[in-house]
Amino acid sequence: MATLHSSIPAPLAIPPTPQRPIPPLEQGDRLTHAEYMKRYALMPAHVKAERIEGIVYMAAAAVSANFHGRPHADILGWLSVYRSLTPGVAAADNSTLFLDIDNDPQPDACLYILPSHGGRTKTTDEGYIQGAPELIIEIAASSMSYDLGAKLNAYRRNGVQEYVVHRTYDGEIDWFVLRDGQYEKLAADAEGVHRSEVFPGLWLKTKAMIDGNLAEVLSVLQKGMASGEHGEFITNLRAAQQRLTTDR
Repeated sequence: MATLHSSIPAPLAIPPTPQRPIPPLEQGDRLTHAEYMKRYALMPAHVKAERIEGIVYMAAAAVSANFHGRPHADILGWLSVYRSLTPGVAAADNSTLFLDIDNDPQPDACLYILPSHGGRTKTTDEGYIQGAPELIIEIAASSMSYDLGAKLNAYRRNGVQEYVVHRTYDGEIDWFVLRDGQYEKLAADAEGVHRSEVFPGLWLKTKAMIDGNLAEVLSVLQKGMASGEHGEFITNLRAAQQRLTTDR
């Protein structure tokens, strides 16, 4: 005699729902931070992108040595010398910043005070900089670049205290300082030297940088780092570090 269950058909196996592929990152995409980072992680290593006011911008594949590569290298050399002789300060090249809910820029360079010395940025578990560095530098083609539009506004709104734009096609450098919530251009002194207000001793001979005369750039920087204001800045950084260590 057949059992009660012999006439009941076996349940049909339900095939798993195929996982949808992650779309590639494309110029003009409007994405959340999480979706942007997920797509960016899957792009080839040579691809540079950033998300400004929620919109993805992607750099051209080809990069000019004269109008980007060499000026970029000179800027990094200048910042690296300053960083090396200013304990508590760090520099970063071409690093993604977690700025706010709508902005993940990847500036050409930035200089910031370490959290251990009173800086306001943090480093995520993945090694990204979270928050606004004190100084950001961009190598821009011209005054028409979005570096002086949407990106400038994002940096201003997030409290980036100094913003430097090296307009290589125009042969100009704009140095902005945040005052009362707005950017104002920092004037050079009588010798054509810009002096950072946030990083004492960080002096830039603007024409020498534009001309690619790194020897003169570094010579002027050495004078800045030999100044009393730079020595006082180092003292203040060490005091902040000691205070934060004691408070823990």
